[in-house]
Amino acid sequence: MADGRVARVTEVIASSPKSFDEAIKIGFERATKTLRNITGMRILEFRVNCDNDKIQEYRVRMEVIFILE
Repeated sequence: MADGRVARVTEVIASSPKSFDEAIKIGFERATKTLRNITGMRILEFRVNCDNDKIQEYRVRMEVIFILE
């Protein structure tokens, strides 16, 4: 029987007051604290929270893909 790999996907929502790029980095850094063997991420959605005609927060919804041990 050939050994194969099995992956799992979990969804993460992260935010930043600065940028979408920073929100992605924050989400990734947080995911690495509890998930091992991360192989990639897929960004599903970009959103902003606005108040008083200004962007207050950048949000991303992403899938984190990791290999099960």
